[in-house]
Amino acid sequence: MSNATPRPYSQFNFLVDFGTAHGPHAGFQEFSHIDKITGLNKATDVTMKRGVISSSTLQDWLDDIRKKHKRARRNVKVTLQDERNRAVQTWTLLGSVIVKHTGPPLNAKGTDVAIEELILSCERIEVKSKKDEG
Repeated sequence: MSNATPRPYSQFNFLVDFGTAHGPHAGFQEFSHIDKITGLNKATDVTMKRGVISSSTLQDWLDDIRKKHKRARRNVKVTLQDERNRAVQTWTLLGSVIVKHTGPPLNAKGTDVAIEELILSCERIEVKSKKDEG
């Protein structure tokens, strides 16, 4: 029997840390981003699909956005894992806010919230790959 710590979201390729303690907070199977340029403003929308999110983390963030708290904008970290669950590439989404989240039908069998789609808008994306570090 192994003494290894269980890895939450290990079946997902993209791990997401919502910029608070004790991440990752979510795992997704798909990740994409689109740069939008309107006038002098540039923003990026990031779409993550087919995932599972720690329910309290998502709800806390949505509450901050609704109340227009300063902490409603977060620096979100998305890490791509390889088949051995090693980090391959990381995107840091600076100044992110939730634009949309869509969930599947409710299921009372767990404490995590399954999400079909989560869209974040961010001010800027920083990309770092493992080969950049070594």
